[in-house]
Amino acid sequence: MTRRDVGAILFDKDGTLFDFDATWSVWAANLLVRLANGETSRARKLGDLIGFDVEQARFSPDSFVIAGTPDDLVDTLSPEFPELSRTQLFTLINNEAESAPMAEAVPLAPLLDHFLAHDLCLGVATNDAERPALSHLEEAGIRDRFAFVAGSDSGFGAKPAPGQLLAFCDAIGVHPHRAVMVGDSTHDLIAGRTAGMLTVAVLTGLAEAPVLAPHADVVLPDIGHLPAWIGLDELGARPKSDGNRRVPTG
Repeated sequence: MTRRDVGAILFDKDGTLFDFDATWSVWAANLLVRLANGETSRARKLGDLIGFDVEQARFSPDSFVIAGTPDDLVDTLSPEFPELSRTQLFTLINNEAESAPMAEAVPLAPLLDHFLAHDLCLGVATNDAERPALSHLEEAGIRDRFAFVAGSDSGFGAKPAPGQLLAFCDAIGVHPHRAVMVGDSTHDLIAGRTAGMLTVAVLTGLAEAPVLAPHADVVLPDIGHLPAWIGLDELGARPKSDGNRRVPTG
């Protein structure tokens, strides 16, 4: 088995590490009902604004929320809540996001440990805000596997711009051409291509393969198929290196 020349993997969070629909549909429904003070008709109107069907509890595949930032959401909802400042609305959204139920796309801890055992450095680049992103990783018990975690408010910009991706490569000392960007949206993949990284699309978000394929080196069902694509030993097999290291984060 030939291993690709890959030294690092950068993951999107929502729709990649965690199943998007199972996680964020619950969050959106709770947020909209809370904002609407329980008024169904108002919650429905707010849902229409962000591409979310309150009755079905599902996002439209073209909803900007899927790959957007909390600031994008604040921009859209602010006119509906003149009594709230942008900061207040942003805080409310982030507080609700921190309590969103995280549904792992695949069992994450053994998969991430498998990558680390093969001396791959790992990071997360999300358009979510940094605080809820860290909370979600902590809740899943995987925060310590990542050498780098950046959100849209971490100072590197947001995808599809490549700032987070280039910051990751700079922080860990790996050239972008030896790094892989893994994501479920065109924002992730465009950012990866712009940064000069390999790009892997996964289908655990809402975007379908024909939408993602033009921007990806490969489209996989989920991140559990990454080891085979990279050319690693099977999950659970002892690597030839004496790795199994975890990279502490500051």
